[in-house]
Amino acid sequence: MTAREVPTPLGPARVHCADPEEAVTGTLVLGHGAGGGVDSADLRAVAAAGAAAGWRVLLVEQPWKVAGRRIAPAPARLDEAWTAVLAQVRDLVGGPLVLGGRSAGARVACRTASAQGAAGVLALAFPLHPPGRPEKSRAAELRGVDVPLVVVQGETDAFGRPAEVAAALAGHGGTVRAVPGDHGLRKDPAAVATSAVDWLAGYFRS
Repeated sequence: MTAREVPTPLGPARVHCADPEEAVTGTLVLGHGAGGGVDSADLRAVAAAGAAAGWRVLLVEQPWKVAGRRIAPAPARLDEAWTAVLAQVRDLVGGPLVLGGRSAGARVACRTASAQGAAGVLALAFPLHPPGRPEKSRAAELRGVDVPLVVVQGETDAFGRPAEVAAALAGHGGTVRAVPGDHGLRKDPAAVATSAVDWLAGYFRS
């Protein structure tokens, strides 16, 4: 996996690229969560499986993380940096562009998919609500996605179990795939990767 820094209004971001061995089927761009980086087990598993399936996978390390800060900025600032990164890596995009990420990164992808002309959204561990606060729902971000959407959600995720996510999406399209584990998706990264790649293969064929 290669990496390069790209400028954004919030400081440099870092993009890690995993290329397939043969022709590129499509490009998958993934952002990390607010509590971790691009080394999370689920992101690394999806990147490896995606590349093996013919996808160019770009893992975006947000500027706050590159700078070594511990706390992510407000959502609008995350979106600003993410949009700037996407503008800088258009030369790497081949085939359909699918945006995604885990947790806060999934939220960013949902909010920006339409403006970025994405062909699909892959949301890992979407934080539907803060733990124990279902009234603080972020369902509107999921419902605002107007392209094919899959949410890969841990069966015991305190930020919203698969059934809750499915209920939030009822009547709005989108697919929910339940996998073992909680919000961290560390219990079975291979199952996360399989769910993601199977969904990609179902929608986007070379």
